Amino acid sequence: MSLEGVLPVLKPVDYTSHDVVAKVRRLSGLKRIGHTGTLDPKVTGVLPLCLGRATRVVEYIQDMPKTYEAQLTIGLATDTEDLTGEIIDRCEKVQVTREQIIETLQSFKGTIEQIPPMYSAVKVNGERLYDLARKGKHVDRPSRQVTLYDIELLDIDLEKDYPEIRFRVQCSKGTYIRTLCSDIGKKLGYPAVMSHLVRTSTGSLSLADCLTIDEIEAHCSRGTLGTVLIATDKAIPHIPAVNVTDQLAVHALQGKSISAGGSLADPIDQALYRIYSDANGFLGLFRWDAGSERLVPEKVFN
Repeated sequence: MSLEGVLPVLKPVDYTSHDVVAKVRRLSGLKRIGHTGTLDPKVTGVLPLCLGRATRVVEYIQDMPKTYEAQLTIGLATDTEDLTGEIIDRCEKVQVTREQIIETLQSFKGTIEQIPPMYSAVKVNGERLYDLARKGKHVDRPSRQVTLYDIELLDIDLEKDYPEIRFRVQCSKGTYIRTLCSDIGKKLGYPAVMSHLVRTSTGSLSLADCLTIDEIEAHCSRGTLGTVLIATDKAIPHIPAVNVTDQLAVHALQGKSISAGGSLADPIDQALYRIYSDANGFLGLFRWDAGSERLVPEKVFN
């Protein structure tokens, strides 16, 4: 049986997300692997990999909220918005209070506008911003809306020449924490840079669920990697689950639309559901079509 499921990896420092995928491909011998959200090389933390047919749910895991613990340093700014870049601004005297910091952090809670950093994978007129930045080009970038569901101060050190702030943030897909750190500094009246970042969760997957590269290598050498994979459907618990009869399951597994059989309470048009039956277990992902009053197949796992 081929490997199938979600492998939550503790991404190490100085690995790109693609490096992690390539490493696990070499260790497992499995070609069909996809990651669920890019992390910069210096950033560590939760990086779920989808193996085998689980790659079909990458997009749904990517859409889940993510939680980060970040540190920003006040008084410095770089062209990359983190410490890997060249310093472009510096302030020798920083004076902020704990109350100002708490108030400023809370002001970012909710839906905000962000301008993606020049050193990012966003495309403008068909070119990656980081490619343009490496050529010394600076272009206008359209802002985008992101949501910060929660933001919490963890620690501050105001005694340093360049004060440091540690905070936790839960946010939507597409949020640039580097840019958030820079914007927090601007609101405090100073240049600021992200000096450390850890992704502590992606959806329901946390650091406690993750395996190190060494642990993954050990499992691969023993042939036990399958025992530590999270079942595909269990990795997307935010999608509601619905049970259907075994008779309806036969049609579902054939890729046909099916009636809900009275199993849906107050269904929402185009809402996505995980479909199960007693005989077959997880059948796949189906959308409710209010017009036909049927569940329409989106991803069938037959």
